[in-house]
Amino acid sequence: MKISNITKRISFNSPAILGFTILCLITLILDWITKGTTNHLFFSVYRSSLLDPLTYIRFIGHALGHANFSHFIGNFMMILVVGPLLEEKYGTVDIICIIITTALITGLANFILFPNVAVLGASGVVFALILLSSFTSFKEGTIPLTFILVAILYIGDNIYSAIFIKDNVSNFSHVLGGIVGAYLGYNIKPKNR
Repeated sequence: MKISNITKRISFNSPAILGFTILCLITLILDWITKGTTNHLFFSVYRSSLLDPLTYIRFIGHALGHANFSHFIGNFMMILVVGPLLEEKYGTVDIICIIITTALITGLANFILFPNVAVLGASGVVFALILLSSFTSFKEGTIPLTFILVAILYIGDNIYSAIFIKDNVSNFSHVLGGIVGAYLGYNIKPKNR
């Protein structure tokens, strides 16, 4: 089979998810080239002056930054599995809004609540998509059992880790991202509903 035949069969099936993935990969490469400068300036959220215009970029930009390749892979393995299915169900515009909303809420919360911590990465978005995915078979007036189990397992594990395991993982962003995903999953109607 010729290469041109293979490329004709490859489709850009999920513009929001693939676009987000590509932006994060470009950000990771830029951070590597600049030896951490771009992550510090644009792609991590931390307490800084509200007079600094970059502070406002960081509220959302932090979701594009990743500490290293394994951090990037850890987030995008799940995003690339769950995201395209959700984008097909909810639509590209809604998925972009979910990504931006999750980034903004987790960025603002980290800025306000954790003044001495710099946070970066798409793990809040990962958890939003995980919880959102449990609502894909949602019927009006019901709460899916899958949502309850996913919430207990993912959110519960992160609350436990935040309390008992001290590491460099922002469990708060995971939990908050999950809450955003659950809220939006309950309130946003899929394209076909």
